[in-house]
Amino acid sequence: MSDWYKEGLEHIWLPYTQMQTCAPPLPVISAEGCRITLKDGRELIDGISSWWTACHGYRHPHIEKAIAAQLAMLPHIMFGGLVHEPALTLAKRLVDITPASLTRVFFSDSGSVAVEVALKMALQYWQNKRQTNRNRFLCFRHGYHGDTTGAMSVSDPDSMHKAFRSYAMKQYVVDIPSDEYGFAEFDQLLEGVHKNIAAIIIEPLVQGAGGMKFHSSDVLAEIFRIAKKHDVLFIADEIATGFGRTGSMFACEEAGIAPDIMCLGKALTGGTMTLAATLASEEIFKAFLSDDPDHALMHGPTFMANPLACAAANASLDVFAKEPRLKQVEAIEAHLQEALAPCRAMDFVEDVRVKGAIGVVQLDKPHMDTAMLKKRFIEEGVWLRPLEDVIYIMPPFTISQEELTRLTDAVVKVVCEIK
Repeated sequence: MSDWYKEGLEHIWLPYTQMQTCAPPLPVISAEGCRITLKDGRELIDGISSWWTACHGYRHPHIEKAIAAQLAMLPHIMFGGLVHEPALTLAKRLVDITPASLTRVFFSDSGSVAVEVALKMALQYWQNKRQTNRNRFLCFRHGYHGDTTGAMSVSDPDSMHKAFRSYAMKQYVVDIPSDEYGFAEFDQLLEGVHKNIAAIIIEPLVQGAGGMKFHSSDVLAEIFRIAKKHDVLFIADEIATGFGRTGSMFACEEAGIAPDIMCLGKALTGGTMTLAATLASEEIFKAFLSDDPDHALMHGPTFMANPLACAAANASLDVFAKEPRLKQVEAIEAHLQEALAPCRAMDFVEDVRVKGAIGVVQLDKPHMDTAMLKKRFIEEGVWLRPLEDVIYIMPPFTISQEELTRLTDAVVKVVCEIK
């Protein structure tokens, strides 16, 4: 029998990784609940839900059963000129649980593509209305919206995509305003440039991969109000924040806002299969209706609305309806607040912040050795993946008290060791 790990490792190219200097990746053979089992038999508690997707933990039986049943009937069919029940049911259910402004659902197969679709919707909305000068976006420093070309252009240009700065389309990039003076500046900026802007895009309440930066619901609501004042479309990227992560089913709910376009992904299928969705208002949708074929939205991922993934997403929504996920998030939030508090007094800690099932320890050490931190966390039996100067926890909502305590104890212990 061949050694799949040794032989395959010679050919793989890993994400976000300097392959010349990185430690070998850990070979995983299974995962269940909140635990990852390695090839050598070790178990790690997953503290980041497989890049924020596994909200119900691994191998939830209801989701597995739904996927198996769908596999026996229809694993995939093209979505061009054909439709199927799992996708149509899911579209209605998503419209029913998201803000009332959203009535139409366009499926894709990754969060980055969901953002690309949102950008194209916004651009072509104005083009179809013969306002072709509205061809740029306003986005925010520390924002991250994906790795594809358009998504990179609306992410922080000084972050992980800086190698492509000269290639990416130029957008308006500003700080998220936080006080009266900042909002006045933001308002003034939009007053001057709104006729060139197709939309504003933001990760509501929590900016994820750009550094786990938080802003309040009041701030989000005021950004939305100013956007609407200047007739600028509003895109809410809820790929990371959606499905309970911040404490509400969707972060926009907390601010009471109704975006024109919303992007969903990650936890949409409960972390089992790749699927994303871009939801739009009826006003957006109607701008594409015409006798002119060129007014149609010309986008169509090959595996969009994959029946297996849609079945998984429907099953995940069943689980949200039947099991106390938001109460579990509330309990996780309370634990993280208390358990991470000792880090505030430690050397090299700039801030400790918690929102929903997200706990963040911000280090005052910009060139932190993240490889060392990951190694220490593995030695402590937990899987955490720091972002430069940020150590964060985003566990499955089903995590046990004992598992969550092991995660927070590991963070406190490792942070205390930093010199």
